[in-house]
Formats: sequence, structure tokens, C-alpha cells
Amino acid sequence: MFRGVNNITLDSKGRMAIPSRYRERLREDHAGQLVVTVDRDLCLLIYPHSEWEEIERKLNRLPSFNRQARRLQRLLVGHATEVEMDGHGRVLLPGPLREFAGLERHAVMIGQGNKFELWDETRWREQREVWLEEAPDEESDLPSELESLSL
Repeated sequence: MFRGVNNITLDSKGRMAIPSRYRERLREDHAGQLVVTVDRDLCLLIYPHSEWEEIERKLNRLPSFNRQARRLQRLLVGHATEVEMDGHGRVLLPGPLREFAGLERHAVMIGQGNKFELWDETRWREQREVWLEEAPDEESDLPSELESLSL
């Protein structure tokens, strides 16, 4: 499980260093192979390759005549790009994906269980504030599975 918030710096070539606490696991369990794709929230999703394969299978099983399913497939599968960690634990983020997410130098990498989200640092702060302000109004919209969750 990937969790936690990590501040990341991209170099001039668009490379980012995977935080050291995740590197060995990604190397051992996934041979340093990752897949990066876009998210509707204007961030990037970074999956270990084997995790992505499962997501991709699910996406490909969606009904092709369903408009929402096609949109999701076009976004996620269409932008999915394989990347590999180098010997220093860095990955090169493709230019079009960096542009999509507005990534320049300072970013935030958020662990989300089986994947990471990569956000432009400013966009992350702004979006986090929006979510915190919206949270009380959306309590009634909780999925039934979360209604009994106690934190």
C-alpha cells in the first residue's frame, strides 16, 4: 500500500525521483516498471505496471457503446505511458503528460493505496482547500459502504 504525501522536484528534463521509501518495493515487486496516465482532476496517476494491467483489463471490459465508458477509456488507456525507474530511482515523465497536469518544477506525490497521484504543488494546495470546504455539505452523498466507517 502506498500512502503519504511527498514533495517532489522535477528536473529540467522532466525527471522525478521516486521517494526512497517506495523505490525498493517498486524494484523488487515490479522491476521498476510503472505506468503513468491522466486523471480527470488534472493530475497524473502512477501505477506499478502489474497494478495497471488489472485496471486496464477492467477498462477494456466496459461496454464500448456506453459514452462514459468510452471517454474513460480514451483518457486513461489512451494516455497511459510506460516508464521505468533508472538506477537512481528516477522516472522521466513524458512532456504531454506533464503539460496536461501543469507540472513544472514543484509537485506533490500522494500515495493512494495501489497507485500514486502526482499533482502540481499549487494545484494540489488549491484543490485540497476546495475539498476541505466542500466536505461538510457532501456527507449525505457518501456511498453506502462508507456510512458505517468510523475514523
